[in-house]
Amino acid sequence: MTRIAIMQPYFVPYAGYFRLFAQADLFVIYDCVQFTRRGYIHRNQLPDTGGKPQWLTLPLQSAPRETRIDEMCLADDAPARLTAQCRRFPSLTTLPESWATLFAAAQGPLVPWLARSLDITCTALGITTPMRRSSSLDLPGSLKGQERIIAICERLGASTYVNAPAGRDLYDATRFSAHGITLEFLPPYDGPKWSILHALLTEGSAATAARINGGDTE
Repeated sequence: MTRIAIMQPYFVPYAGYFRLFAQADLFVIYDCVQFTRRGYIHRNQLPDTGGKPQWLTLPLQSAPRETRIDEMCLADDAPARLTAQCRRFPSLTTLPESWATLFAAAQGPLVPWLARSLDITCTALGITTPMRRSSSLDLPGSLKGQERIIAICERLGASTYVNAPAGRDLYDATRFSAHGITLEFLPPYDGPKWSILHALLTEGSAATAARINGGDTE
């Protein structure tokens, strides 16, 4: 029995995102689809000195609107611009060595760098779920939406697909069942929506991990 979660790679996402790692045997980085310009792949929110939400944004190279996630690259000056942005956030004034090293190495293709950031976060949370990139599966471009997700599950031998609560509006359990796959959803997340980086640096790994591991699927 293999439980799989599939999600776009987000930049230091909120703690609720990591419940997918905690509930799955394999986490698939969904990078074979179009990059979302105003989403969370390259940015996330933390509180500034006044406690108001502000964006921490990964500087990216310009690319056509139709560019896939796995084709995006970090800007050449991304390390310097990231460092400058961090000064706006009290929780980021002193970064742990792992994060400082990662930010200093913010160059080249976007997805491997994001995967490394997810790996660093999972290590801090005590999560050992392996990751796989959907772009490595070479799926037909004609597959869209739900059918593309089902194809990933079949290719990787999934018996269960674990999804975020918002997926209830996107996926049909009967379609998954027809392919021998059980569709499960995480319950709503009631914790703070700040970036996981803020949570780890202000609450600590143990408290953050306890919140993430507290939810079951429905």
